[in-house]
Amino acid sequence: MLRAVFVCAPGAGGHKDDSAMRRLAAALEPRGFEVVRFNFPYTDKGSKRIDPMPVLKACFSETALKRKKEGTPLIIGGRSMGGRVASLLAADGFPCDGLLLAAFPLHPSDHPEKLRDAHLPALRCPVLCFSGTRDPLCTRDLMKKSLEKVTAPWTQHWLEGADHSFRVLKSSGRTEGDVDAEIGAAARQWLEKMTVRP
Repeated sequence: MLRAVFVCAPGAGGHKDDSAMRRLAAALEPRGFEVVRFNFPYTDKGSKRIDPMPVLKACFSETALKRKKEGTPLIIGGRSMGGRVASLLAADGFPCDGLLLAAFPLHPSDHPEKLRDAHLPALRCPVLCFSGTRDPLCTRDLMKKSLEKVTAPWTQHWLEGADHSFRVLKSSGRTEGDVDAEIGAAARQWLEKMTVRP
């Protein structure tokens, strides 16, 4: 099976071994992704104060470069803030083959006017972004508008009924397992398409 290394960072307040990160890894690992989860420095120190963005980016870059393998696609990304840090790195030209974002925080909750999309047009690598249709940090219409400025091959995958943590209501008739299976299948399809050689 085709393999890729996916260096995956947690969200703000998250941990590499929290339930959301384990769920994401479990969805991707059977689909050809070697998932490398890691913490940012503030988490390992037990602090709730998030490191400055330059520190977050430096930590991500160092971790990703250590896991880069010759001949194996390197994907960077993560959940929420972790994915945002990866996207900023990729926009800066970090040498990766793709970007995988889970619950990208396009804007703060209740503040849709504060968009975090200024760097997205600078992206050049293929992107796969999973967003829940009930995510208060990523309004569907605003994401669509933001992507109008993006020329990189961006695959936006909406998870029907999922929130920022990819949880679904019982009334939806779906389970977290259904969501995870959807993520795994879409990620495998994206990886195969991304690595096809002409």
